[in-house]
Amino acid sequence: MKTVARTTSRLALALSLAALPAAVMAQDAKDAPKWDVAAPPGMKVREVPISVEEGTWMNLDVSPDGQTVAFDLLGDIYTMPITGGTPTRISEGLPYETQPRFSPDGKRIAFTSDRGGGDNIWIMNRDGSDKRQLTNESFRLTNQPSWSPDGQYIVAKKHFTTGRSLGTGEVWMYHVSGGDGVLLVKRPNEQHQKELGEPIFAPDGKHVYFTRNTTPGPIFEYAQDSNNQLFAIERYDLESGKIDSVIGGEGGAVRPTPSPDGKKIAYVRREATQPRLYVRDLATGEDRKVYDALDMDVQETWAVTGVYPNMAWTPDSASLVVWAGGKLNRVDLATGKSAIIPFKIADTRGVIDPPRPAVAVAPDTFETKMPRGANVSPDGKSVVFETLGKLWIKSMAGGEPRRLTSDEAAMEAYPSWSADGKKLAYIRWTDAGLGEVRTIAASGGKSTAITPAGHYARPRFSPDGKTVVFEKDRGGYLSSPRASAEPGVYRVAATGGELTRITENGGNPQFGAANDRVFVMEGDAKESRLVSLDLNGEARRVHAKGELVNDYRVSPDGKFLAFRQNYQAFVTPLVPGTQEVSLSTKSGALPVVKVSGDGADWIHWSQGGSRVNWSLGPTVFSAATAALFADAPLAKGAKPAKFEPPKTGVSLSMKVTADKPKGSVAIVGARVVTMKGMDGGAIDDGVILIEGDRIKAIGKRGEVAIPAGTPTLDATGKTIIPGLIDAHAHGPYGIDEITPQANWAEMINLALGVTTRHDPSSSARTVFPALEMTRAGKIVGPRTFSTAEIVYGARAAGVYAQIDSYDDALAHVRRLKAQGAHSLKNYNQPRRDQRQQVTAAALAEGIRSVAEGGSLFGFDMTLIADGNTTVEHNLPLGVFYEDVLQFFSQSKTGYTPTLVVTYGGPAGDPYWRSHTNVWEHPLLKKHEPAAILAANNARRTIAADGDYKDDDSAREAAKLARRGVPVAIGAHGQEPGIAAHWELWSFARGGMSPVEALRTGTIEAARSLGYDADVGSLEVGKLADLVVLDADPTKDIRNSDKISKVMIGGRLLDAATLNEELTGTRKRPAYWWEGKDGGAGYTGPAGGGPTADADTDDG
Repeated sequence: MKTVARTTSRLALALSLAALPAAVMAQDAKDAPKWDVAAPPGMKVREVPISVEEGTWMNLDVSPDGQTVAFDLLGDIYTMPITGGTPTRISEGLPYETQPRFSPDGKRIAFTSDRGGGDNIWIMNRDGSDKRQLTNESFRLTNQPSWSPDGQYIVAKKHFTTGRSLGTGEVWMYHVSGGDGVLLVKRPNEQHQKELGEPIFAPDGKHVYFTRNTTPGPIFEYAQDSNNQLFAIERYDLESGKIDSVIGGEGGAVRPTPSPDGKKIAYVRREATQPRLYVRDLATGEDRKVYDALDMDVQETWAVTGVYPNMAWTPDSASLVVWAGGKLNRVDLATGKSAIIPFKIADTRGVIDPPRPAVAVAPDTFETKMPRGANVSPDGKSVVFETLGKLWIKSMAGGEPRRLTSDEAAMEAYPSWSADGKKLAYIRWTDAGLGEVRTIAASGGKSTAITPAGHYARPRFSPDGKTVVFEKDRGGYLSSPRASAEPGVYRVAATGGELTRITENGGNPQFGAANDRVFVMEGDAKESRLVSLDLNGEARRVHAKGELVNDYRVSPDGKFLAFRQNYQAFVTPLVPGTQEVSLSTKSGALPVVKVSGDGADWIHWSQGGSRVNWSLGPTVFSAATAALFADAPLAKGAKPAKFEPPKTGVSLSMKVTADKPKGSVAIVGARVVTMKGMDGGAIDDGVILIEGDRIKAIGKRGEVAIPAGTPTLDATGKTIIPGLIDAHAHGPYGIDEITPQANWAEMINLALGVTTRHDPSSSARTVFPALEMTRAGKIVGPRTFSTAEIVYGARAAGVYAQIDSYDDALAHVRRLKAQGAHSLKNYNQPRRDQRQQVTAAALAEGIRSVAEGGSLFGFDMTLIADGNTTVEHNLPLGVFYEDVLQFFSQSKTGYTPTLVVTYGGPAGDPYWRSHTNVWEHPLLKKHEPAAILAANNARRTIAADGDYKDDDSAREAAKLARRGVPVAIGAHGQEPGIAAHWELWSFARGGMSPVEALRTGTIEAARSLGYDADVGSLEVGKLADLVVLDADPTKDIRNSDKISKVMIGGRLLDAATLNEELTGTRKRPAYWWEGKDGGAGYTGPAGGGPTADADTDDG
């Protein structure tokens, strides 16, 4: 439901979200020391006690003799008599091991384990000895093993991701002695994102049953209606290769489990969206419900490791053993009665303590860390860049930067030099006037507009300086949609004049050595391409292509090509003529040299192509091309010289004094809910004295002395709470590399009381500059911290973070830290060792690691065990049983369940859109384009109340909160502003008291993120971030959005206008649709509507 602006260039966004083919990635890890998942280097494992008689999501099997049951619990495997008792643990330690299956002779157990690095099929003796790895997948991981009746083969599900981290499965068969396996059931295509799995041999050994998501189309959708058929059970004939559909219909059918006598098959289907256990008689086709009380399956979310845990028949085919209600249940088919198989486990689990450094939320001064568009002059002596929305020039020899222009009315972006170094082209932007391509002398002075108003980016001169090429794009959402016609790559005379479109496809236009050909970057779902065209868009040539390349830069002499992949800069010779070269990070047809160390942005050339330059955070690095390639083959026996990336460069960081108010202000008479203490720490008839940006004193009226002459707000009858902290926010923060002067999507969050945000998936180029501008007082909005780009395991160009070693992980962490991140997003790396390496690097660098398990229960448990600071998004469970509660609460990991997008069914977002008149909210009407507000909210669908899962997820989160786990709100960038309140309201729907719910949006969110020394509660010395409400949310949580005033860092703003009151006289800048001085403004379409998710993959 999220609506976002264009946050990157058209081409970059298309590439980053494209569903790229799932080719098997090259594994360099063969040459690196083996990472031990059981004992990760440099990470201290702490044992925590677990004492339980119930468990969560337990896969089980019954031995062929019917005497023993094997099961998993929290990643360890146990066996015990089928009558119950004290289980024997046969696999333990940090590796996560699940899905035990007895061999037909009962002597061995197949299981899924990540102890070798990623999920693979292993075999061990029945007593747990002699563990051996059967499959050896490093990217397409395997799970759900099932033995053939003769014990010679094992079928398993192999998971295939796409350009997103979700994907589909295939059924493969492996001989017990090893081998690469034989494909039985193939996925429909490389882009398919619908699940296929749960393979199991039929007792005759001639067939394999499995489940398939049968909904139309290739793209996965959350919360599809499980009253209909989402999954069906199919059967593969080993003799003919034919596939038949066996069981389906309304409610679907999953977890096929054939009886040993081959006469029946047990399965799970839904009735009114609730899972039930059924048995089908294969001779008659009759279906019979045998058990009602199953836990929730995952039909409506991802099902990588199975839609429901493994169950099993007893050898006489008379009863079934199934996990439900946290217990092992034996269901007798003849009587329909069930009995619990009791167990009691008292042992330990290993957990690594996460990185939890404190974050200075509002320092008095700060160093800028994300200058944009740094471009070294052709002679190599100067560098131009943008910081705080203005262009600066600095000597490469050092010294202080100087402003290029004296323009205080506009934002400036995308600087580029002419070949002779005498001029620069750039974009001037105002929200009211839109953008212009301008030129200016390198010495400064007056600039000249060479285009009419529009939406422009990346202007570049031709070698002779007579032509400027640039991107023209569409507006809308964050900017006016005016002047949006005919986007593409254009040219114009450097003196101005008529615009000529060269091509409607591609972007990033640039010249090489010639004036009559323009290079552009094109792309599709398969690859990106560097092409050149003449100035009329004809005579197209493809020069290079790459599956994961997301930037190309041609040297001015046309001899070299720099490209960006995996966040690094590489250089290769550029073949003359029309030859097409496929690029990768390794030398192939041509030599390739990695020139950057920990990462690279804004790759460009200087000194005629003799130097290649790039940025990492605030530093510009440079390398001589002469040092990259030899001029002859190596002599016999000689070793190639390895290029060492430069470790030092020119810093463009600037020390900035934060914009903070002076003097004092007092707020008197309100009920002050300080959130200090579990009861909310309310003070009736309270006084808050603020000095500068912090709270000087707080207490009851008469207890706090207010100095004479202090400006005072009479808040009698009001309630004050701390400013809300959105722990899982999303943007947008800019339009490509332009930060709007009035970003309504951010400002509406502030108007609704959100003063601090943490975005666990964004663009470093947009979010960090916006935070710097907010701190400097250049724009209005909450202070937003971010991980920037996710450390992502799916092969999507522009966001894929390839990790084959600890050093790879360390480079990604250092890149993010250099750009300004206090946290990183450990996001769906496919292998356990990769995820551990990211966390180890975060620990080493003192940066928080927030992580997401992609709606996979076992994945989430490993994230906790491996020391991630938080788990983002809800655990995909209907109920958290005691094993999860004890394990999670004894870790030091926080929890942000993002109730508005809860996995497993309709979430909080559709609930509140359908149960409230969002489009009538008075503050949303003030701060959001009317067309977008109505389009997203005025017409809504509604489900049965029991179908919504936000309250179920909230109920389980409350269990963790009451055991001390920091549980936080996460509005996920849904409806701007109000979604944070939906989170609070959903927590209350799940059974939290109003004060408990408020804690999730204040002190607990602060504690989870390391902000609690500065924000989260109203206490002396903390920042004066607060919300003045017209009604009391501790009485009714739905009062949380009845907002009158908001204070951020000691500045008091009226919620309806965002004009400053008492603490200053600043007026909110006009939104793009507003007229001058209150006059009529823009009333047409706003260019909004639901689009791609801002954080790439439902993060």
